[in-house]
Amino acid sequence: MPSLETQTTVAEVFPAFADGFGLASHDPRALRILAKTIYRELRQSGLAEPDVMAVAGELLSLVAGEVKARRSSRDEG
Repeated sequence: MPSLETQTTVAEVFPAFADGFGLASHDPRALRILAKTIYRELRQSGLAEPDVMAVAGELLSLVAGEVKARRSSRDEG
């Protein structure tokens, strides 16, 4: 698995989604599979449950930041 300190793409970490990741975003089953895969990879890599929860919180924070920035730029324009 690539170092977390370098910029990696989803395709590098999850090659199975390299071609169909955009399509997966519209399929709840594909998203569930992706979530399970991410969880399994994190746990098998040695992260404890609290660590996985911290990663999930960071992901939510990143998404919330993007949504907030988009709303702010839309409201300013």
